[in-house]
Amino acid sequence: MSVGEMPHRIVVVGGGAGGLELATRLGDTLGRRGRARVTLIERSRTHLWKPLLHEVAAGSMDVAQHELDLIAQAHWHHFRFRFGAMCGLDRARREVKVDATYDDEGALITPPQLVPYDTLVMALGGRTNDFGTPGAREHAISLDTAEEASRFNRRLVNALIQAHTRPEETHAAQLHVAIVGAGATGVELAAELHRTTRAVIAFGLDGIDPTRDLRITLIEASDRILPALPPRLSAASEKLLRGLSVEVLTGARVRAVTAGKVALADGRDIAAELIVWAAGVRAPELLRELDGLETNALNQLAVGPTLQTTRDTNIFAIGDCAACPWSGHTKGVPPRAQAAHQQALHLLRQLPRRLHGQALAPFHYHDFGSLVSLGAYSTVGSLMGKLIGGQLTVEGTFAWLMYISLYKRHELALHGFMKVALDTLARLIVRRTEPHVKLH
Repeated sequence: MSVGEMPHRIVVVGGGAGGLELATRLGDTLGRRGRARVTLIERSRTHLWKPLLHEVAAGSMDVAQHELDLIAQAHWHHFRFRFGAMCGLDRARREVKVDATYDDEGALITPPQLVPYDTLVMALGGRTNDFGTPGAREHAISLDTAEEASRFNRRLVNALIQAHTRPEETHAAQLHVAIVGAGATGVELAAELHRTTRAVIAFGLDGIDPTRDLRITLIEASDRILPALPPRLSAASEKLLRGLSVEVLTGARVRAVTAGKVALADGRDIAAELIVWAAGVRAPELLRELDGLETNALNQLAVGPTLQTTRDTNIFAIGDCAACPWSGHTKGVPPRAQAAHQQALHLLRQLPRRLHGQALAPFHYHDFGSLVSLGAYSTVGSLMGKLIGGQLTVEGTFAWLMYISLYKRHELALHGFMKVALDTLARLIVRRTEPHVKLH
């Protein structure tokens, strides 16, 4: 880059797993050396790894100990942070439109902004897909953000305290939780809730009999839970959940959700004051009308093998918001954290080539399998790859260690080894002096 030449402007929209990893590493390389100006646009000021949200909802994790301040991350890793939600795009002028932000009292924090780019990476992630089910959006909580997970936890603890202090006012559905969707999030939440609700009750809420009063119902439209895992692991997980007195309903389609009730297509009604919707994933509605970019039925941006959008080579898409082709498969790359991680690493290698006008290599997704944590009770999963000659099912301690390593790998991408080691040690020490469930 010659003297006085403007650095290449790389803008990443979305501070989830893939977007934040990419912005951090680009800042540490291109940004620190002045070869590019890296900007992250995110509607939240903090980041929490999305697979942890079920623990926040159940109360087994304190958000404050695991969320990352994006302003500080940007300062430490040589990229710029722009607070606000993307609300539009002008491809001709190469500008991202960012909405104004307001505080809880309605006072303006940041005005509408126009953020220019030379290269734009869309990493907006995905949201739970309610499939247009009547009442789902109004009466069910989706665990898409830390705020939603914390709101569910507060309602859960409030219901337990109310049932303990005013047992005569407790109604039949008050301590019942219905979880729609028995994929990884739904199953993990069901197992974690069984443990944490009993832990909360153990702190003196003896007016509640967990065996009699608590009820967790897991509802799945498919013929088995955890359909992404091998049938043997699905069966083992269902057996474990039933042993925890979790009611498992498979082949059950939801017709509607109302206040205090989930109505099934077969005519059954599931009474529950707390309803979680954890079925399906779709990209944000915003992408469907984003200045002519091509999208699919799930609002995902259509991209080619290089992760560039089909109608604009200056725009890339990664993670759940991208409809990415998967070589050798009829379906595209699945919406998993490992896919966003791999795509972020791919762009980290390819964007410097773009700056020099070189051809970009295609992205190849490698499926390393799936892991599902059943809390303190077990962990199950399948590992895939050339080293094991196909597919290997894993359970117990080994699977749990593999599950923990996924989060540590994400932390390493954001912080490096030394900080992750020190933070892990600090959490282990603090954990011994605090209750293992959130009580407020």
